[in-house]
Amino acid sequence: MHIGLTMFPTDYSIQPTDLAMEAEARDFESLWLPEHTHIPTSRKSPWPGGAELPKYYYDTYDPFLSLAAAAAVTKKIKLATGICLVIERDPIHTAKEVSTVDRLSAGRFIFGIGGGWNAEEMANHGTDFATRFKLMRERIEAMKAIWAQSKAKYSGEFVKIDEMMQWPKPIQKPHPPIVVGGGFPHAAKRAIAYGDGWIPIGGRSDPLDVLPQFRQMAKDAGRDPASLSFDVFGAPRDLEALKRYRDAGVDRAIFMLPSKSRDEVLPMLDQSAALVKGL
Repeated sequence: MHIGLTMFPTDYSIQPTDLAMEAEARDFESLWLPEHTHIPTSRKSPWPGGAELPKYYYDTYDPFLSLAAAAAVTKKIKLATGICLVIERDPIHTAKEVSTVDRLSAGRFIFGIGGGWNAEEMANHGTDFATRFKLMRERIEAMKAIWAQSKAKYSGEFVKIDEMMQWPKPIQKPHPPIVVGGGFPHAAKRAIAYGDGWIPIGGRSDPLDVLPQFRQMAKDAGRDPASLSFDVFGAPRDLEALKRYRDAGVDRAIFMLPSKSRDEVLPMLDQSAALVKGL
């Protein structure tokens, strides 16, 4: 089982370059950076994590720029969006950003995606909350065409792209792994339909409760369950719980870090690294 890290990088937290270097030095497998372009002040949409939305949600850096910077100062750690809000992004621009980061990192990029929860945020990007998941699928399908074909085109209900050319292509073929974030069963179904893995969020329920169902759903859909990663966000910093994850076949456990300074975060990395050595 691989161990990754995630954090909302901000101008007051440890910087993504430092975090990536320090994580790599401690043999963490991956670094996942989230995305929110902004948070509308109306705050009508409830945050799934609780009553009060943390400040770092509207302070967070752009993930692709942060990961490109991290790629320049590291050699082996995988660099991931955790998650990219595809429903708020132009697919042509995003396809180029994915390919670029995959190139700059020598094939270390993981494309974590999701549909999001903030209806007002996505409305500012012209996205209808009710149809966001249909839009997400079409944008992913369009990007797959752009990555794979020298002359790509796509025609869906929401996404229409005339024949076009775009380079660079990703190093990873046919594209970087696409890991779909979200709850069970809907996000699991999306991951099986057009992804390479699923990211349930730990802490809200035990992800191991649905792992057998996820594998069976994949088999029923004609997918090899072994071809789909099962990556848990918010994994507990508890040795016995991590052993349960490992023994159940979880592919990646991802620890969440607070948006704090370098001096505050590095001891947390040391503690987590020491814990992982017990696996």
